[in-house]
Amino acid sequence: MELQSEVPEKYIKKDRNGEPLDDHFPVMEIPVIDLGVLWTSSNSRDELEKLRSALGSWGCFQAINHGMTPEFLDKMREVTKEFFELPMEQKQKYSKENNDFQGYSNFLVLSEQQKLGWSENLYLAIKPEDQCKLELWPEKPEVFRSILHEYSIKLQLITEVVFKAMASSLNLGDDHFLDQYGERAKMSAKFNIYPPCPRPDMVLGMNPHADGSAITLILQDKSTEGLQFLKDNQWFRAPVIPEALLINVGDQAVISSNGIFKSLVHRVVTNSKKERMSLVVFYIPELDKEIEPFEELVDESRPKLYKKVKNYPEFYLRHYQLGKRPIEAARIET
Repeated sequence: MELQSEVPEKYIKKDRNGEPLDDHFPVMEIPVIDLGVLWTSSNSRDELEKLRSALGSWGCFQAINHGMTPEFLDKMREVTKEFFELPMEQKQKYSKENNDFQGYSNFLVLSEQQKLGWSENLYLAIKPEDQCKLELWPEKPEVFRSILHEYSIKLQLITEVVFKAMASSLNLGDDHFLDQYGERAKMSAKFNIYPPCPRPDMVLGMNPHADGSAITLILQDKSTEGLQFLKDNQWFRAPVIPEALLINVGDQAVISSNGIFKSLVHRVVTNSKKERMSLVVFYIPELDKEIEPFEELVDESRPKLYKKVKNYPEFYLRHYQLGKRPIEAARIET
C-alpha cells in the first residue's frame, strides 16, 4: 500500500460524535508482569495479585521474562517487515480465498458498514499443526517459516503459564482455563503492517473492536506507537516496551471468569510519517467446547452473568455484523 496524497472514501471514518483519531491521549498505566516469577511459582503471590488487578481493570498487561530474547523478537519484527516489502505479485501468491481468514490481504471486512483499515495483513493458523495451511506460509524471506514455527512453540509455553497464573489469581485450580479450552485450542497469527497515511485524523489502521479470543498476544513495533484502548469512555495509548509482549483478555476469558476479567475495546491509529508493524496471535478455544463461567466464581453475591456458548468465533462474527458488541449479546438478561 503506497503513500497517497488523497485517501479513498472507503477508508475515511466519519464519527458522528466527532471523535478524534490522533495520538494525543494519555498513556495506559498497565502493570508489567514478570513471567519468570510466575514460571517458578515461588514467591509469586504479589505478581498474581498484580495480574488479577491488571486483567480486572485494563484487561491487559505487559509480559517480560517470557523466555524470548530481545534479539529473537527483533528477528520476528524483521521478517514481518521483509514479507510486506516484497513485490505485490509475490505477496498475492498467498492471498486468502473467499470465506477463509488465512492468507494475505490488504483489508479485512467483517461487516458491510465497516470502513477499511489502513493496513496490509497476513493471517496464518499456527496451532494445532494439522490446521496450518503451509502453502500460505511465505517462502520469502527464507527464514520466515522456521522462525514462525519457533515462535509458535515458545508462545505455546507462554500461554500455559499465563492461563495457570490467571486461574491461580482467581483461587482456582491451575488447569481450569486449559481444561475448559481444550487440548486442541487454536492459535492464529496475524501479521500487520500500517503504512504512513496522509490523513491520520480521518483514517484508522484497525477499527475499534474487542477480541473474540480467550487471550491475545501482541508483539508491538519496537519504536512506533499506534495501539489504543478504550476505558471509561476515554482512549489511552498502549506504551511500547520493546522486550515485552502485550497480552490482552478476549471475550471468552471474560465469560470463563464470570466478568471478573475485562476485554476492552481497542483500535489502531495511523500516522503520516512512520510505518508501523505488529504481530498478533489469538488463542481460540476448541470450537465444540462449551465456554461458560466457572462454577466456583458464581454465588449469591455474584450471579452467573454469561450464557453457555459454543463456537464463539461464529457467535462473535454474527453479532459484530449486526453492529452489536458480542460479549454483551452473551450476557444473561436480568
